[in-house]
Amino acid sequence: MSLGPSDRRFLLCIFIGSMEPKTIEIAALGRPLYPGMLYDCRSDSFITGLTLWDKESLNKDLDVHRQPKTDLKFCFSDFLRDKTSLLDVSASLKASFLCGLVEVGGSAKYLNDKKSSARQSRVTMQYSQTTTFEQLTMSQLGKIVYPQVFEEKSATHVVTAVLYGAQAFLVFDQTATKNEATQAIEGNLSVMVKKIPKFSIEGEGNLKMNEEEKKLAEEISCTFHGDFEIEENPTTYMEALQLYKKLPSLLKNRENDAVPVRIWLYPLARFDTKAARLEREISVVLSSKVEDLLDKLENGERTCSDLIKNTTACDFQDLMERLKLFQESLGDYKMLFLKAICRLLPAIRGGEQNDQALTDVLITHRKSPFTATRLKKWLENVQNEVNLLDSYTRELSDCPVVTSSGLDQIVFNPQVDTVICFSFTSLNQDPYLSLLAKYLKADEFEKLSALPKSNGQDLPSWFNNPDIYERMKHNLSLFKGFSEANKENEEVRFVIASVSDPSNPGTSIRLYRKGKMVDKYYFVSYRTRPLCPSLMN
Repeated sequence: MSLGPSDRRFLLCIFIGSMEPKTIEIAALGRPLYPGMLYDCRSDSFITGLTLWDKESLNKDLDVHRQPKTDLKFCFSDFLRDKTSLLDVSASLKASFLCGLVEVGGSAKYLNDKKSSARQSRVTMQYSQTTTFEQLTMSQLGKIVYPQVFEEKSATHVVTAVLYGAQAFLVFDQTATKNEATQAIEGNLSVMVKKIPKFSIEGEGNLKMNEEEKKLAEEISCTFHGDFEIEENPTTYMEALQLYKKLPSLLKNRENDAVPVRIWLYPLARFDTKAARLEREISVVLSSKVEDLLDKLENGERTCSDLIKNTTACDFQDLMERLKLFQESLGDYKMLFLKAICRLLPAIRGGEQNDQALTDVLITHRKSPFTATRLKKWLENVQNEVNLLDSYTRELSDCPVVTSSGLDQIVFNPQVDTVICFSFTSLNQDPYLSLLAKYLKADEFEKLSALPKSNGQDLPSWFNNPDIYERMKHNLSLFKGFSEANKENEEVRFVIASVSDPSNPGTSIRLYRKGKMVDKYYFVSYRTRPLCPSLMN
């Protein structure tokens, strides 16, 4: 006799004694979870090689039903809350994934696919199918072969039902150039991806696309994450479109290749009171705060990565070293935070600690120099610094930007008599980075709470000082006029470099003669005129 949904729910929620059990439904996330497997909800891990029943009992009289369903969804965000929503991941399981307790597989690897640039637009298409629902019967649940499992306390639940199917994620990316608006790119990308189900194929596979659509398609890249076995992963929009047409038949022809999509967990404590329990769950509010915190840290990482790739930033070694130090510090802090969460989640769920321990970690973060406000402020200042350097180097486009070793090479060149260097003197000074380094001396996140609260009052950027800025403009005008007046003089080289000099913040003009620095405040008081032999001597 066929069982309906209500009958299945009854089997999943079978009563043991007078206590009503609580079945938990979670996403499989590409993990090999099958009926009869033991599961520890404290760490969201599955137990291998240990069961309540022998193999023969598990394979006998399984209740199996067809449950075909196809669904298509779109996601226009790269925030984890939106990505996990596609996979219907619970707040508790999401927290375990965030801190590294859960290793995802198959299509769920999509969760690990993050934008690498703040200028990157992304749209995701999810195609999903379900095929079969499989569950243990009442007779199986009542005949426990290995009761010693309850004594070992290594698991809290047992898998009693599994929904099988397959999912595919087609992740479409397009990166805006320096002169393109990210918002416009996002709009075009969204339109193109939503059109995929509507495009028809005719004749020999020619698509009904106009010229504008074909041009847009060429700028879109694609990444595939799926449970479907395909010959070659698509990397372009057109390849993704061709694959989409094949997806309905891929699983239909190979239903035995379906994988667990969702699972139902039954508490072992309903079988035996000696079994380990899930004492409490992580609150949705706290889980959301952890998720939001990590999203902001990763946004800082993306923005920093964009700055590191900036051509102007690459020209100035001192600035590049600051960016890389910031990137390293942010990564170290994120690792400390995740390790703390990873330690706390199983302890809270097992009843060894309460939610306050997690709240304390979040309070420690709010007192740290790694808050979203501080990170954003520093990154905005560096972006302004890069913009300033870019405007100055464009004004002096005839003068090369050189590294410290490049400057030495020119200064010590025997064929060059005189080198005049427009020097940025404050690019390596950063009290905020010094604060980060001092803060990260602790080897565990919990120890950070003993450090004094960061007051959030960072020193103003050097280029925001009105006096320094005026002197910089004056130096720029002098240097530009002087270099233009002497551009035909082969014995004189004009260059731009970063040369640290705290006593002379902003910029300075340095004169090098015959391999030696003669004057680090050169001709600030002179009128612009060509170098003549008497002046050079």
